[in-house]
Amino acid sequence: MIRILHAADLHLDSPFQALGREKAALRRAEQRQLVGRIGALAREREADLVLLAGDLFDADEPYSETARMLEQTLPAMGVPVFIAPGNHDWYGPRSPWARLELGKSVYVFTESEPQYVELPDKGVRVWGAAFTAKHRQPPLAGFHAERAGDMLDVMVLHGEVGEAASPYGAISEADIAASAMDYIALGHQHTYSGLRRAGETFYAWPGCPEGRGFDETGEKGVILAEVARGACRAEFIPLGGRRYEALAVDLTDSGDHVQTVLDAVGRDGSRDVYRVTLTGEPAFPPDLAAVRGALEGQFFALELRDETRLRRDVWDGREALSLRGIFLAGLWERYQQAQSDEERAGVELAARYGLAALEGGEEPPLP
Repeated sequence: MIRILHAADLHLDSPFQALGREKAALRRAEQRQLVGRIGALAREREADLVLLAGDLFDADEPYSETARMLEQTLPAMGVPVFIAPGNHDWYGPRSPWARLELGKSVYVFTESEPQYVELPDKGVRVWGAAFTAKHRQPPLAGFHAERAGDMLDVMVLHGEVGEAASPYGAISEADIAASAMDYIALGHQHTYSGLRRAGETFYAWPGCPEGRGFDETGEKGVILAEVARGACRAEFIPLGGRRYEALAVDLTDSGDHVQTVLDAVGRDGSRDVYRVTLTGEPAFPPDLAAVRGALEGQFFALELRDETRLRRDVWDGREALSLRGIFLAGLWERYQQAQSDEERAGVELAARYGLAALEGGEEPPLP
C-alpha cells in the first residue's frame, strides 16, 4: 500500500479582478500559502508521495514571489513530489518549469507521452505526462503499462474525463481501464469527483483547493489516497480557505427585506466571498442600499443582485376593451366557476402564461 496526497488546479496568481486591487493582491498571497499547507498536510498524514496534477499557475508567467515560494516549498515537503503540467502551466523550453530550481525530490514531467520514474524503496512506478502546449491530444489513447512484478503503478495527469471532443487532453473511461494503472491522479476539472473506477484502475480528481469565483463555490480541498493492488481508499480533505458562496433570497412574502436577507445568510461568512441574489415577487421594491448597509462587513467581499419583480395582480385589466382584457375576461369567468383551489391555480397559471405570450415576456409559474 502507498499513501498519496493528490492536489491539482491551484491556479496561482489568478487575477481576482472582481475583488479590486488590494483584495486581489491579498488573495494571491493567500494562494501561495496553499503550497505550504499541502506540504504540512503531507507530513501530518505521513504521505509517501505528493502528486500535483497540473495548472499550478494560472498564466504563462508567474510572479517572482510565486517562483521563489515554489523553489523553497516543494523540496521541503519531505517526500517525492511529481508534477504533470497542464494547459495553463504547460511545459516548454522557456516555461517556468524549465527555469525553476526544485531539487532532486521534485520531478516535473516534460514529455507529452507517458513516462515513469521508478521508486524501488516505495514499491511504485510513478507515471506522468505533460501538456507541451495549451492544447493536446488524448494522453492515454493506446497506452498500456506492462506490469513490473509487484510494483504498484500510479499516474499523475492533467486532462478532461468524459468529453471526447475536448482539446484539453480528452480521457475516456475505456482508456483509463486499458492503462493498467492502480491509481490515476487527475486534474483539470474544478469540482471533486469522488473516487471512481474503470476496469481495475481507480481514479479521481480533487477539484481546485480553493475557489476563485462563483463557478467554484463551496468547500474545496485535496485527496489523500491509499492505494494497493486492486484496492483504493480516498479521503477528501478540505483545506479551509476562503469560500465563494452564491445565495438566492426570495422576498415574495417578506415584509422586512433586510431582515429576510439577514436570516437567510445564517453562517459566518466573514472570511468568504458572497453573491446574494434577491428573487421573487415582493409587494414593494427592495432598498438595495439598506440591504447592502446591513450586510456591510459580514463578508470578505459581497456582490448584491436584484432579480425581483414587483407583484402583479394577474387579473388587472380584465374589463378593458383590448385584446388583453378580452383574454382575461374569458379566463376570469372560468376562474370564478372553478370548483377547487387546484382548478383555480391552473386557470391563473394559464392567464400568466397567456399574458407572457401577448406581451413578449416570460412569467414563471407561481409556487
